[in-house]
Amino acid sequence: MTSSKPNRSRNRAAKRLSLAAKVGLAPGALIHLGERKTEQAAISLIEYGEAQLVEHQFTSLEASKTYQPSLPVLWLNVHGLHEPDVMAEIGRRFNLHPLVLEDILNTNQRPKIDDYGDYLFIVARFFEINGEDRQIGSDQVSLILGPNFVLSFQERPSGRFDPLRERLRQNRGQIRRLGADYLAYSLLDAIVDRYFTILEDIGERTEELEDIMLERPKPGSLQTLHQLKRETLNLRRSIWPLREVINSLTRADDRFFHPDTRPYLRDIYDHTVHAIESLEANRDVIAGMLDIYLSAVSNRVNQEVRALTVVAIIFMPATLISGIFGMNFRVMPLLDLPTGFFIALGMMATLATTLSVIFWRRRWLE
Repeated sequence: MTSSKPNRSRNRAAKRLSLAAKVGLAPGALIHLGERKTEQAAISLIEYGEAQLVEHQFTSLEASKTYQPSLPVLWLNVHGLHEPDVMAEIGRRFNLHPLVLEDILNTNQRPKIDDYGDYLFIVARFFEINGEDRQIGSDQVSLILGPNFVLSFQERPSGRFDPLRERLRQNRGQIRRLGADYLAYSLLDAIVDRYFTILEDIGERTEELEDIMLERPKPGSLQTLHQLKRETLNLRRSIWPLREVINSLTRADDRFFHPDTRPYLRDIYDHTVHAIESLEANRDVIAGMLDIYLSAVSNRVNQEVRALTVVAIIFMPATLISGIFGMNFRVMPLLDLPTGFFIALGMMATLATTLSVIFWRRRWLE
């Protein structure tokens, strides 16, 4: 838990520095805003038709400039968004608006959709569970859907699109038959499906923390609670706008999504609504756990105070008796008796035992 504090501080400092670097530049200026998550940008390309598929990996910008596509559908994927020259070349090849390239390089975008006439620009976010402490991190994913191409831009390799690549290679299902719009749907579906894995993990952690809160809160329970609240807030900021994005896609005209693909978009919309409902349920439980924590701590303090009070009351008669016999009077009962000391001890023991029995019957000693 404590190791996450320096990471968050570094991320906030990097974000402030990157935003400061943007001040004063013209709109559409290509500058990377956000954390650098990979050493070198990697470009992969998949071309396919119903009967053929070709893959390419570009290790240099010059190698990509000479390539000419030949198959019906093209999927270009970029890992690493910190090289403006790569983005500029892609923008030139596909005639992308400078503001689109600027938004791709700014990895602090909220999910959105923009229609540029010849293509759609979509921004979404991936969520990943990092490390043994199960912290949730996020990466921006930008998609561009054109008539016969899909461009995807990721901050780093995540492997979340690998099952989709395998489906393309093995020609499973109808992905190679329905075109670029179905490919864009499949990418969005992979993003939304990942939310359920994250929500399931948050649900498990919430249940574990709730059990700890009810039984015996630990010193780090409150910190874990605040971490869960922060993670659910970040998820909410991504899932709610994404629902509107997908809703816009289901109601858009036929320029980009064919009628055969629209039912699949509605299915993604239903999944997004389901994810939002699960998220809100977890948020309600997490919000109520603060009250549980405060009640549990208050109840534990009350029990400890009651235990101390019981002990003090049990020994109070002994203090009273010893105080009485400790007074400096010449004539007092039992002082001259050989058994006076033992009588006083017996009185102390009897009163202490009587009080203990009374407290035990009232269940104050449990």
